[in-house]
Amino acid sequence: MAADQKGALNTRAWIVFLDESGVSLLPQVRRTYAPRGRTPLLRHRLNWKRASMAGALGYHSTDPDRGARLCFHLKPGSYDTTALIEVLEQMKAFYRGERVVLVWDGLSAHWSRAMRARVAEQDWLTLERLPAYAPELSPVELLWSSLKKRELANLAGDHLADVADATEQGIYRINHNPQLPWSFLAHTGLTLHPSTPPN
Repeated sequence: MAADQKGALNTRAWIVFLDESGVSLLPQVRRTYAPRGRTPLLRHRLNWKRASMAGALGYHSTDPDRGARLCFHLKPGSYDTTALIEVLEQMKAFYRGERVVLVWDGLSAHWSRAMRARVAEQDWLTLERLPAYAPELSPVELLWSSLKKRELANLAGDHLADVADATEQGIYRINHNPQLPWSFLAHTGLTLHPSTPPN
């Protein structure tokens, strides 16, 4: 990591990981229990309607006692640069304009000319890029896994609203268990507590 990147990460700021994932009306098939001889069946309409979700999981670089914070966004269709700029505006309100170092992957919409121009106008926001092919470094991947193995598992909804409701229930569950967001962050191997008190 370059010296200027290290400097950016050592500022008194929220370190926030942002990632996107997709969901659809096709069920996330998972193993389950059933009475012997009664194999469970999933009945659905082969509907390919899709929604996209963005999750931003962060912690304060010099004050971990402020807790891990999770910001969530859900929309029909997929994310492009314009939609992601709207997500950043919501993040600014969520973090009340405090400094944020945003860590995300190399998706083209993350680094488009329009995105870089917009971020250059923001004094509260610094961007950092995850290494390529390293999803294990993003704690938000564990968030998606938790949702898809629990609330979205074997869900055969008729409408995207059914998927949205289940997803929001999962976000509520994770937000109300303070250990879960921290476990997602810790799983990446991050040092979450400053080694020396900030000056």
